[in-house]
Amino acid sequence: MSQWEYAPAPESRDVANLKPKYRPFIGGEFVDGSGDPLKTVNPATEEVLAEVGTASASDVDAAVKAARNAYERVWGPMPGAERAKYVFRLARLIQERARELAVLETLDNGKPIKESRDSDIPTAAAHFFYHAGWADKLDHAGLGPDPRPLGVAGQVIPWNFPLLMLAWKVAPALATGNTVVLKPAETTPLTALVFAEICQQADLPPGVVNIVPGAGDIGAAVVEHPDVDKVAFTGSTEVGKHIQRTLAGTRKRLTLELGGKAANIVFDDAPLDQAVEGIVNGIFFNQGHVCCAGSRLLVQESIAEELLDKLRARISTLRLGDPLDKNTDIGAINSPEQLAKITELVASGERDGAQRWSSPCPLPEKGYFFAPTVFSGVEQSMRIAREEIFGPVLSVLTFRTPDEAVAKANNTPYGLSAGVWTEKGSRILWMADRLRAGVVWANTFNRFDPAAPFGGYKESGFGREGGRTGLEAYLHVQG
Repeated sequence: MSQWEYAPAPESRDVANLKPKYRPFIGGEFVDGSGDPLKTVNPATEEVLAEVGTASASDVDAAVKAARNAYERVWGPMPGAERAKYVFRLARLIQERARELAVLETLDNGKPIKESRDSDIPTAAAHFFYHAGWADKLDHAGLGPDPRPLGVAGQVIPWNFPLLMLAWKVAPALATGNTVVLKPAETTPLTALVFAEICQQADLPPGVVNIVPGAGDIGAAVVEHPDVDKVAFTGSTEVGKHIQRTLAGTRKRLTLELGGKAANIVFDDAPLDQAVEGIVNGIFFNQGHVCCAGSRLLVQESIAEELLDKLRARISTLRLGDPLDKNTDIGAINSPEQLAKITELVASGERDGAQRWSSPCPLPEKGYFFAPTVFSGVEQSMRIAREEIFGPVLSVLTFRTPDEAVAKANNTPYGLSAGVWTEKGSRILWMADRLRAGVVWANTFNRFDPAAPFGGYKESGFGREGGRTGLEAYLHVQG
């Protein structure tokens, strides 16, 4: 397959309005955190972008106190129609500053600018718009009579979708009358702190949203704080298990959105060219840094070779490089630690006997990059078929019958998502009924909407975010 040659089309980094220093946001003000400052790095160039002041346990305590005060005096008693105006204003301001936020996200995270610009930031704004509409309609959401907010929500978000994960958590919390203490990921705190500026622009009452940057110990301080009523965490299964053990026996409500090892299942009657695009989007979007990535490809045996030939040809056309270039398809791995994890798991796949194929694309001399990779001849016992790689690596297995496809798809400790490719609607419904996954996509992959609940089973966590169902996680309801 020939590849068009494109001239570089870089987005201006000046649009990001980078500051040399960022600070925690507590009680409506930016404050000097008493933790050790950290330096956030551009993973595509390894350059330091900014110094970020971090919180300490005492700062977390101050943030929770500010959130409690705002909840009891202002935000909790406020009529839903008034809360809706603030949430709507946040959505509009995200839209107005969309280009700035997209460039900043790409600099801090390493994802291609076209993904930040066309997916992350618009979807973040959409979540605030959607939840603004619910703020004055909670009595009619089918969640029982007189649903009431929980109080203070402690939220910890990951580095793969920094602003989008913030929106998934902050928007429903605010719409339902809760206040928030949020801890962004250590490697990607910048868009969360710009969101704090947006809260000031929107004249959000002080203390309704508090942002406390820091490492894992600060996340633990938020989760374990005795005056936090609700914890929402997105991240690794290992940390999620620790949080669940910590909160067991307490009064705190908890939702967890954890890891995944999704199966993307292609039957012999599927439109193969369309399926190839869905497979590429399913695993290489955001460099595979997606909890619901279709990292296991299950192909019906009779079409396996044909599909793999088409897939390798398509992957060979993907452009890897400068994330700020609008033509780039594959950006940088977020950190050297994540790159080392990907490299180690890929090496294990080769040792176990799987056949590795990697795109011949050149890798930049600087930055953390990994070429898109496909393993064929994968057995279910191999680590690359069982463990979440969280990178641009696809493991291919084959099946003969629908029953075998279901058995292999469900043979995982995870249960976050799955995809089914076939022209038969009855088969789609049959498969969806048997796949143990929170989301099942049919003839597509990675499609999201604020009105659709998202979440998993088993070691992928519990609870749902988005939609009417997601509101319940932030409410006292009578059932």
